[in-house]
Formats: sequence, structure tokens, C-alpha cells
Amino acid sequence: MSDFELVWDSRCGVAESPVWDAPNRRLLFCDINGRKINALSVDTGARSTRDLPEVVGSFGLCASGRLVVALRHHVVLFEYETGQLTDLTPPVDEPATNRLNDGKVGPDGAFWVGSMDERAPRQPTGFLYRVTADGRIERRSGGYAVSNGLAWAPDGRTMYHSDSTSAIIEAWDFDPATGATANHRRIATLSNEEGRPDGAAMDAAGNYWSAGPSAGCINCFSPSGKLLRKLPFPVPGPTMPCFAEGHMYVTSLREGKSAEVLAQFPTLGGLFRIASPAVGAPVGVFADG
Repeated sequence: MSDFELVWDSRCGVAESPVWDAPNRRLLFCDINGRKINALSVDTGARSTRDLPEVVGSFGLCASGRLVVALRHHVVLFEYETGQLTDLTPPVDEPATNRLNDGKVGPDGAFWVGSMDERAPRQPTGFLYRVTADGRIERRSGGYAVSNGLAWAPDGRTMYHSDSTSAIIEAWDFDPATGATANHRRIATLSNEEGRPDGAAMDAAGNYWSAGPSAGCINCFSPSGKLLRKLPFPVPGPTMPCFAEGHMYVTSLREGKSAEVLAQFPTLGGLFRIASPAVGAPVGVFADG
């Protein structure tokens, strides 16, 4: 029996990147191929949606109040209220069959974002980038089919990341002042029971909460990669958790599901929440002002 409740029956193709916008008391999330960013007021239940010109892989909050957004091949700054969009980076140097995917703002104030191969079967042609407020985009790691699962330890000194296709979770020592990384290691290789690792969030105790869409669950791992807890999800395809004011919010996907699965789980692609199983760690803000 799942304790998750549906809070927005949004039926996104791929709902992703839930972000808690504390100053505005709203939960933001995107529909990747729907080219949208959605906002839910946690106080009033009011909902709004903004359209973007391309796929939206992920986004984060900016110090200026804007959003830093990964579109297909470049990163932009976006004002949610006005819809104003400003290019931040040039296009990434990647195969045309790749697109930007999971991204988060780190404790260094930079936007970290990875790419993925859209072909089937997926090939390890993706990279992980660090983007700064002056528009510099630096390639930091590579060899990923689907770069995913970015999150940082509460003290900012460990960065976590996953490759969904190869079902691995990896980590680096991290310098929150400079964004430098060292001591790369693999901390977990997931089984079919845990599912392929998707989006992730960190709790205040330093545990890594990872969506397992292929297994219909949310997994909690220790800093060393030990599975501590597994929460069953009410529909197949959870994509990313987010801690926000006493709740854990989780996005989900419906793209690629059969007619039979959609008939059984019509709320696939919605936004769900549960009373928070942990206190969330702070999430970075992009240093653009």
C-alpha cells in the first residue's frame, strides 16, 4: 500500500526536475518533450504552465529570481512570470542525436548538467558539464548513455551522479568553493529490483534518494552506496524526488507506456507527494546576481 498522493494529474510525457522554489512557495517541474515548466502553489493549489521553444531537460533556481534551464543543446536563463528567455551558453559540442538531460545547481553556484543519447539502443556518448554565470560551459566527465541523478552531500563536499542505462551511481570529492572534483569512484551498481537510477535528491543526513522508474520505487542509499530503504511508488515510472516543507514530491512519466499500462495507471505523468521520510539537504542557487 503506497502512502503517496496525487497532487497534480498533469499527464506529462516525461515529468522531471522537481524544484522547490521557497521564496515563492511553489513546486516547479518540467515536461521534457512537452516543452513546459509547471508551477504548483503549495498554499493555494494554484497551477500555471509556461511554454518553452525546445525540450526542457532540467532547470534550477537563480539568485536573480530567474531559472537556469537546459534546453536541447544549450543553457538559457528564463523569467517564469514574463516568459523572457536569454541565451547563456553556446551550443554544446555533441552529436545531434544527444540532448541535455538532468541538471542541478551545485554548492559552487554553477549549473551542472549532463547529456544523453536519444537513440535506441542508447550509446555512451553523453557528457557531464559545469556551467557558470558568465556563460562558460566546461566538460567535466563523459562516457554516459543517460547522465542523471545529480545531487550533493549536505556539506557540499561530495557530488553524486548516475548513468541510468548502465545502472551505476558514482561519486566524487567536491570543492564547494571552486567546483573541483577528485577521487572518482563507483558506489553502487543497481539490480533489477532497485531499477535503473533516475533523478535524485539528498537528505540532511547525507543519504541519496534515487528514483527507480523501471522498478516503480524510490531507493535510499547511504553515502557508501548501501541500500537503506525502498519506497513503493503508486504508478510505474517515478522520475525524480524533491524534498519540500515536510513532503517529498516525485514526478513520473507516461511516455513509452503501453495502452494497457496507461489504462491501469491513468495518472502516469503526474506529480505525487508523500509525508517526507527525511529532511532534505539544501539545494544550490545559480550565482547569476
